Amino acid sequence: MQIMYAPVAIQWILLAIRHRSITVPLLANPKLRLSGMVGVGKSELMSQAQDICQEAILTWNLHIVSTLPFKQQAQNWLEKIKALDIDFPFVCKPDIGCRGSGVKLIRTFEQFQGVIAAYPIGAALIAQKLASYEHEAGVFYVKMPNQDKGKIVSLTFKHSPSVTGDGTKTLKQLVTQDSRARDLLHLYQDKHLEIWNEIIPKNHKLTLLFSASHCQGAVFTDARSEITPELSESINNIMQGLPEFHYGRLDVKFSSIDQLKKGKTIEIIEINGASSESIHIWDKNTSLIEAIKALLWQYRTLFTLGAYQRTKGYKPPGIKKFFKHWRIEKNLAKHYPDTD
Repeated sequence: MQIMYAPVAIQWILLAIRHRSITVPLLANPKLRLSGMVGVGKSELMSQAQDICQEAILTWNLHIVSTLPFKQQAQNWLEKIKALDIDFPFVCKPDIGCRGSGVKLIRTFEQFQGVIAAYPIGAALIAQKLASYEHEAGVFYVKMPNQDKGKIVSLTFKHSPSVTGDGTKTLKQLVTQDSRARDLLHLYQDKHLEIWNEIIPKNHKLTLLFSASHCQGAVFTDARSEITPELSESINNIMQGLPEFHYGRLDVKFSSIDQLKKGKTIEIIEINGASSESIHIWDKNTSLIEAIKALLWQYRTLFTLGAYQRTKGYKPPGIKKFFKHWRIEKNLAKHYPDTD
């Protein structure tokens, strides 16, 4: 990480000197605080979505943890989300978060109550409808100034780690024998304690992790070769519902690669702002040099977008505001439950 981001830090300083502002990139998405770089809720951007974009985002609802008993909060919130057609199983996650932190698949009322209880008073949580499809991808989108349409600059497939039973080995043995999964043995053991020493039936596929997060062991595959004019057109149509959004990544679910290439069956989990990465850089076949080049291009683009918005009258936020939101996110992260 240090090797990858050292050139980014150097470039940031040089570009900050050129543009006479260290925070001008935080104007890239002018309708979003700090352009979504840090400490900004997912709900702030998703609530701005209109038309096709709003329809494409999986139904969600926001809850602020209060002083009421956790059981009562869970009951009240459950009634509200059921009216929105969100029912068990559904996803619950922190409004302010990144890299899949705190994402939980909620199957029972008791689990729901327990998740709410993990957060401090005033924290914001999101309940979201479970996607219809299993396949997931990260779509990095950039729309340059004075252009009617944006461009998909990165497409990455996300694969949750899994093992397949043979009818003779326990889950522990299957994970231990997997060349990648065994490196995170402790993580998967904690998440599957109840069946850790049980034999997995033959041909039964067991997903080890619900959230397709790279830092939790998910596998990322560079899929830029699968970007088609139809997919690009579909994403542009969707993003018309966020006209002031210029830079970020859509995390989406889809039914099949063929349907995705046609721009169909797209369900948006969330839209990430300026802190987003072109996550194809985490493909094992991506070289270090290529990954660094991708990151350098991204942050140059952030400066370009921010500088343009400054000419339109937007003022770069102060560095104090940045660190204030960074501390908010850091302090909240201490309370996040383990990711499923």
